[in-house]
Amino acid sequence: MAQAQKQLHPIPPLFDGDSRVLILGSFPSVKSREAMFFYGHPQNRFWQVIAALIGAPQPRTVEEKKELILSHHFALWDCIGSCTIVGSSDSSIRDVAANDIRIITNNAPIERIYCNGATSMKYFSRYIAPQSGFSARQLPSTSPANAAWSLDRLIEAWRVIL
Repeated sequence: MAQAQKQLHPIPPLFDGDSRVLILGSFPSVKSREAMFFYGHPQNRFWQVIAALIGAPQPRTVEEKKELILSHHFALWDCIGSCTIVGSSDSSIRDVAANDIRIITNNAPIERIYCNGATSMKYFSRYIAPQSGFSARQLPSTSPANAAWSLDRLIEAWRVIL
């Protein structure tokens, strides 16, 4: 069985001066930490959802993913800057230190913030909203653990980010 380990978030926020919609996850999975980029697990449906919403081919490389996000005025990051976690298990997260989203909000005209799933919303509400004054809306998780939601249902629910 995997041991709980203290992990630092290894991926810098993705945004530019035109980013208007911030999408926050909870903490990168093992696969994402290995890939050094967001939503790196092949079963995570995030990239399928985003590509479908904007009518683009699904990006494969990190460069294609960055281009897709930035060219549509999105920003990506996670709520948690460091935590103790077992593997990729959200339910095992302890000892949370939040990311400071002002790195993004002070440098981009963010108009709306969305949390990818309940865990992201939980940590946003607990740590980020009180210090930032921002509010966010929870969207259904694109994680493979959220098997109750089909790809079509996810795409429909995520349409609000456009």
